[in-house]
Amino acid sequence: MPLPWSDPACIDPEEALLAALSSCYMLFFLHICAAAGLVVEHYRDEARARLIADGAGRPHVGAIRLRPEVRFVTPVDPAEVEALHAQAHERCFIAASLRSTVRIEPQPAAGVLRGG
Repeated sequence: MPLPWSDPACIDPEEALLAALSSCYMLFFLHICAAAGLVVEHYRDEARARLIADGAGRPHVGAIRLRPEVRFVTPVDPAEVEALHAQAHERCFIAASLRSTVRIEPQPAAGVLRGG
């Protein structure tokens, strides 16, 4: 979020969402690699996202891009690496959730008496 709606010293919700997405993807990628017997020596992601307006002018987190940089201990065929990334993307539940419907279900506050 640009100033004045954010504090540069703090993480804002949009950044937290992007960090969660990037972390979820990374953890699935590393898990899939480990299960395949591949040892990752280096993993770095340069994740980016922008707030964009929908058809009604409401901003939402969009234009999301993960840019993982991966180095393995031993050489891995580029086609296999591409398949590993495809599997991680398929299994990342945060990525799958981003455009889902959000339902708001208010609950009665504790300790509030109802008239009757």
